[in-house]
Amino acid sequence: AHMAALVLARGGSKGIPLKNIKLLAGVPLIGWVLRAAIDAGVFHSVWVSTDHDEIEKVAKQFGAQVHRRSPEVSQDSSTSLETIREFLNHHHEVDIVGNIQATSPCLHPSDLIKVANLIQKEGYDSVFSVVRRHQFRWSEVKKGENKMTQPQNLNPAKRYRRQDWPGELYENGSFYFAKRHLIEKGYLQGGKMAYYEMRAEHSVDIDIDIDWPIAEQRVLSFGYFGKEPLKEVKLLVCSVDGCLTNGRIYVTEDRKEMVSYDYRDIVGINLLKKRGIQVRLISERDCSKSLSAMQLGCVAEVNATNKLQVLEDWQKDIGLSWKEVAYLGNEESDVECLKKAGMSGVPADACALAQKAAGYICKSSGGCGAVREFAEHIFLLLEKVNSARKQ
Repeated sequence: AHMAALVLARGGSKGIPLKNIKLLAGVPLIGWVLRAAIDAGVFHSVWVSTDHDEIEKVAKQFGAQVHRRSPEVSQDSSTSLETIREFLNHHHEVDIVGNIQATSPCLHPSDLIKVANLIQKEGYDSVFSVVRRHQFRWSEVKKGENKMTQPQNLNPAKRYRRQDWPGELYENGSFYFAKRHLIEKGYLQGGKMAYYEMRAEHSVDIDIDIDWPIAEQRVLSFGYFGKEPLKEVKLLVCSVDGCLTNGRIYVTEDRKEMVSYDYRDIVGINLLKKRGIQVRLISERDCSKSLSAMQLGCVAEVNATNKLQVLEDWQKDIGLSWKEVAYLGNEESDVECLKKAGMSGVPADACALAQKAAGYICKSSGGCGAVREFAEHIFLLLEKVNSARKQ
């Protein structure tokens, strides 16, 4: 049976404009679930249903196929079921749909693998995700009604302690798996039905703007970052022009060059060095005088015609694995380095090819705090590595 992962990503989000591709911890929101779906290895195809060109572009960058939905199912009033049914009408090869919510960035491949087994090996027709909550419910009393509220799931005279109460299961909306015959009848849940209980820390749903910073911290702590385990970064290599500086070169009347930099980036470099992380700089042009004036105390390679070769030489000389190397670049000449490094980042104004190759896209532009921001990202991921070691 052909099982397809399908992520619904309409461009007209009312709460947060283009929410589905807004950067969350340096990755487009939809990228988190696409990475999990592809790495799960249980889907015959992974799709994004969208009506927006930019969302299509991001979906393809993360390896998904794109179904361009019709205007009829792209309205504010359109339901998920209508959109999924339209997808099936165009893809007769699909027997099972795993509808994954784009706004669930802490989804892990292990969850999807277990659900696929429930459908394919244990014969369930539909499986949906739930989370366990320990919340006491009371009946609503509407304004003007002359009555008292009543307890719904507790005895106030004998309140449970949390550890003595198993709690209740609630849908968290992360995913709904269903076979074609159910969906064609108008159901996402039905037939031989099962729920899949997700861990509470993985149950993150972004609906309103205030959730964003909270979700960012949750993702950094509990998100899925790829098949290989994270390692502690020991070397950051940073491209000078367009990362440490804004890429502009000012020329005086006597032909002297001047560049500008952001002091926050210098602080970021110093913080990295205090944490025992080496910082090295690389440039395609001879900017040695400018670097000397900055007094950064970093090893630098200028006139670098082959940045990847320089990076490989440094990695071997220090004796590091690629997972221990971070790279911040912004141009086409940085793409191979970004792909090779275990942790890669680009400023917000980096070229399209560099953005596609990077694992983290800064909110700051080059020469305007991008180095400091990437340093903070490295520190957060180091916390995740240390937490994993303790566990």
